[in-house]
Amino acid sequence: MPARKIAAALAAGCTVILKPSEEAPASAFLIAEAARAAGLPAGVLNVVTGDPAMISAHLIASPVIRKVSLTGSVPVGKHILRLCADGVRKVSMELGGHAPVLVFEGADPAAAGLACARTKFRNAGQVCISPSRFYVQSAIYEPFAKAMADYASSLKLGRGLDPETECGPMVNRRGRDRMVRLVDDARQRGAEVLTGGGAPTDRNRGFFFQPTVLGRVSDDAAIMHEEPFGPVAPIAIFDTFDEVVTRANDGPFGLAGYVFSRSLETAAKAADALEVGMVGVNDMLLATAEAPFGGVKESGMGCEGGQLGVLDYLEPKYTKLRFA
Repeated sequence: MPARKIAAALAAGCTVILKPSEEAPASAFLIAEAARAAGLPAGVLNVVTGDPAMISAHLIASPVIRKVSLTGSVPVGKHILRLCADGVRKVSMELGGHAPVLVFEGADPAAAGLACARTKFRNAGQVCISPSRFYVQSAIYEPFAKAMADYASSLKLGRGLDPETECGPMVNRRGRDRMVRLVDDARQRGAEVLTGGGAPTDRNRGFFFQPTVLGRVSDDAAIMHEEPFGPVAPIAIFDTFDEVVTRANDGPFGLAGYVFSRSLETAAKAADALEVGMVGVNDMLLATAEAPFGGVKESGMGCEGGQLGVLDYLEPKYTKLRFA
């Protein structure tokens, strides 16, 4: 994420002040060191760490700052927007997501379930475009759910530095506590725990949570409306196209969405109907340097990546010239 923002800003001729996540700042310093070693002049790329609220208020208030780009949660994004309003700062916001996955009965349920599981549990579900709400047409629900649960139950939990690890811990206790709350709420509302469902009992260090698949989740469960940002996959059942599109679009998020179908007509129609900034059809690896990356609704504004990512750091200027 720092590289995405830094590269576009430098390409547009901007200097940069980077405030990395206070929970994972080391990679940002390594990028800055690599840029220095490559010959980037001193002062062009700067990295600061510390209290996020204090740093944000101080920097955004400065007239030196012309543009603010944030990757973060919706509440933090709204706060930053308020700070930017006073100085009419230009902004790019890549905020929270709650990506719906629409699996139509024409799809291969086992292949789709495996693809969804592999993507869902990547980085323990802590990815902004992670698929996080699975709507499966009733005719193929059982084989899809089995494929997801079988894969999730096979994952080996462990430290990220262990080469045998397939699923690591949550980044903090707050994230793990959120998983416990969302799973408990879904259970109380009738969801079936197909695998996982809690913190592992054999680990006393690290904020681990078992890769979890929930079946037959009702729309009133909190996990269908809150971004889980963790290793829990809720599966719901649908019958008709119009019904599932309405349910998928029912919420403030609009970052990414996914569609599985063998019908080009159904896939195109669903991709057009989803209120999101990015759609994957039978594919879940959306992020690539040459394509625009961004959301709509409360998931943000502006883009990163591709030509649009650079244009976000430029301002158009109109000049009219008349010769005397």
